[in-house]
Amino acid sequence: MLLVLCVDLDDDLGRKTDVETPVVGRDNVVDAAVALASADPEDSDVNVLFEGVHIADEIDDEPVEVAAVTGVDAGDVAANRAVGEEVDTVLASLAASEDVRALVVTDGAQDESVVPVIRSRIRIDGVRRVVVRQAQDLESMYYTIKQVLDDPETRGTILVPLGILLLIYPMTIAVESLGYPGSALGIISGLLGLYVLARGLGAERLLDRAVSRATSGFYGGRITIITYVVAAALLAIGGVSGVTAYEAQPKPLSVVEVLAALVNGAVQWFAAAGITSSLGRVTDEYLNGAFEWRYLNAPFYVLAIGGVLHGLSAFFLGSRTLEYLAIVLTAGTLLGLASTLAFAIAESRLAGAERHNQGPGGPSSE
Repeated sequence: MLLVLCVDLDDDLGRKTDVETPVVGRDNVVDAAVALASADPEDSDVNVLFEGVHIADEIDDEPVEVAAVTGVDAGDVAANRAVGEEVDTVLASLAASEDVRALVVTDGAQDESVVPVIRSRIRIDGVRRVVVRQAQDLESMYYTIKQVLDDPETRGTILVPLGILLLIYPMTIAVESLGYPGSALGIISGLLGLYVLARGLGAERLLDRAVSRATSGFYGGRITIITYVVAAALLAIGGVSGVTAYEAQPKPLSVVEVLAALVNGAVQWFAAAGITSSLGRVTDEYLNGAFEWRYLNAPFYVLAIGGVLHGLSAFFLGSRTLEYLAIVLTAGTLLGLASTLAFAIAESRLAGAERHNQGPGGPSSE
């Protein structure tokens, strides 16, 4: 048997007429459609009921039954549950011995959200959407827009740029009133560009992770929080110092000399920032019981790299000789090798001493 199932998800039939649902049988569905049309001629569910009767009348090669089920006007979840219960009632009332299949008739995409509920109870052969010709796809468009605006991810992606665009005119007026007539478009374009770039690079997730790490660091007593702040301040000072050193050079300069001037003025501050942050990390590892001697290589490596960069930049600027550069390069190499060997030996000897104290039977006891 084919069951033509007319779905009224928001229960216009029950709310606007005295008809009790579910409605089973051709004549009963026709009477319900007439009652709904008399109560509200503009209701699209009238077309659904008449379409269900029309489909049933056209099929003559198998038994057909037509029924109308309704939900409730209280949200999709409650409405879908009510439709499912009425479908169970309709199936229980059918006296067919063979398998029952369904053809669902709706008036738009919103009513079709109940299709999975119906499919869980009966096999569905198809879905027929009834749309009034004068308003074709209007309800589907409304439902799609409503779903998009209900999604937080999509809402932020669409509405934020739209809001920035709508603010162009008032922001232009505000900036011009401050005496900066040429800055409004640049400010707005910059804001929109930063937003699009942040969305494309996933900066909001990176920011959330950084805030989470900083919060856990504050509550966990991590010294790296302080050293990172100090290192950031030293980096800022180094940037200013590099620009100052560049401006103090006689002009003109080549590209290499410009880079050398910036590095020469900033490298000592950058090295101090690297040493500060690495010492903070070493301290945290020690306090957490995860300290290893090779971690102490980091400050010496930073010092060696800083010395090499300072010697190179000074040589390219002409303030130091080639002999000075050779001495700096040699000293940096030796410093890195010496620190690596020293801490590797210290680590291996301490590990050997621990194994000796434990002995073959485990830790020693005094």
